[in-house]
Amino acid sequence: MDKRIESLIKNWKKRNIVGWYCRNKKEGLEKLLELIPASASVGFSGSQTLEELGIITLLESKAHKVFNPYQAGLSRPESLELRRQGAQADLYLASANAISEKGELVFFSAYGNRIAGVTYARKVIVVCGTNKLTFHLEAALKRAREHATPLNCRRLNWNAACVKDGMCHSDICLWPDYKRMCCQILVIEAEIEAGRLQVVLVDETLGF
Repeated sequence: MDKRIESLIKNWKKRNIVGWYCRNKKEGLEKLLELIPASASVGFSGSQTLEELGIITLLESKAHKVFNPYQAGLSRPESLELRRQGAQADLYLASANAISEKGELVFFSAYGNRIAGVTYARKVIVVCGTNKLTFHLEAALKRAREHATPLNCRRLNWNAACVKDGMCHSDICLWPDYKRMCCQILVIEAEIEAGRLQVVLVDETLGF
């Protein structure tokens, strides 16, 4: 573990956030399975990171109650209802769009389920690759706006204004001309309840 990551985990501790370091994806997946109780119901937000780890499919195979709003064949109302239920599950899984070296976590959301889950679920595990580390909060917000969001919009075929050039055009990225993804922004600076929020940091590139 290099000094930058060691300092980050210490900063999280000061912020009442539990930080875990994993050297690779295999260790990251093992740590998640260790942290998730066998009987826990699980909600989650759409995440390339979670998809790359394969954690949702694995939890479903282990007979966890997983509130999966992305399963095939769901109507839009059904998907939205599962997002609401997932935010109230025993445990919520998500990935941040960016992390500052001081320990701040940045999340962008379209529908708000990720923000609801991360802020108020009973237990939360945030999983991130070290590619999401930035020097300070301003850089973290810039990364979320001008790196993660355009890539996610292209992946999901959303007509957001940032898709063409990778730059944030928040002043014009509005309906009906565009389908905006970064509708809500959450910055976690600290956690009030000890043990509620944990971050699994994987020393590989994961997600956007």
